[in-house]
Amino acid sequence: MMGNNMFGNTMWAGHWLWMLVIAIVVVIPAWRICQRTGYPGWMGLLILIPVINLFLLYFIAFTDWPADKTGYRNG
Repeated sequence: MMGNNMFGNTMWAGHWLWMLVIAIVVVIPAWRICQRTGYPGWMGLLILIPVINLFLLYFIAFTDWPADKTGYRNG
């Protein structure tokens, strides 16, 4: 269908930039939420993995937060 188009099998370079922007917009709040609940911030990176991100949301929503037990508040 693409014929001899040299760009037929490649992705547009702007696609990768857009994916980076979306990842930053999603990861930063997830990182902060994990920190404020008392979990390590790196757990916010799990929001980028399909299906695991749903488990992360339910985990944060329904478990006891370490920050509530210690009275710790970040920010």
